[in-house]
Amino acid sequence: MKIAIGCDHGAYEMKEAIKAYLTEQGVTVDDKGTYSKDSVHYPLYAKAVCKEVQAKSVDFGILLCSTGIGISIAANKHKGIRAALCSDVYSAKFTRLHNDANVLCLGALVTGLGVAKMIVDTFLSTDFEGGRHQARVDMITAIEQEQ
Repeated sequence: MKIAIGCDHGAYEMKEAIKAYLTEQGVTVDDKGTYSKDSVHYPLYAKAVCKEVQAKSVDFGILLCSTGIGISIAANKHKGIRAALCSDVYSAKFTRLHNDANVLCLGALVTGLGVAKMIVDTFLSTDFEGGRHQARVDMITAIEQEQ
């Protein structure tokens, strides 16, 4: 599995911890930055990760900022991206099962690292259920096409 990961300065430490965690599990991680705690603009990192997901050069994206809100808003502006801000395992499971989310967003200052790792594990290991949910994902895609 290959994922792209990115964050702003507020989530740098968590990004580094999740990157190490995934690498230890044999996941290939394409780190799109940021690479320090210096202040940066999160939409740039959302764009970098989303471009990789759009190009299908990675299986999923993971994005982090302090709350996860800003970076999830920025990610969802990209065509074909279904970014989900998750702060619990249940949401991570069902956003994959029902929404076919392709980008996981996390808030580094509102979610502890242990829970974040469980969320990541669940998101990456849960397959899209399809069926009646495919019609809903198709409706979301149709809205994108109208824009």
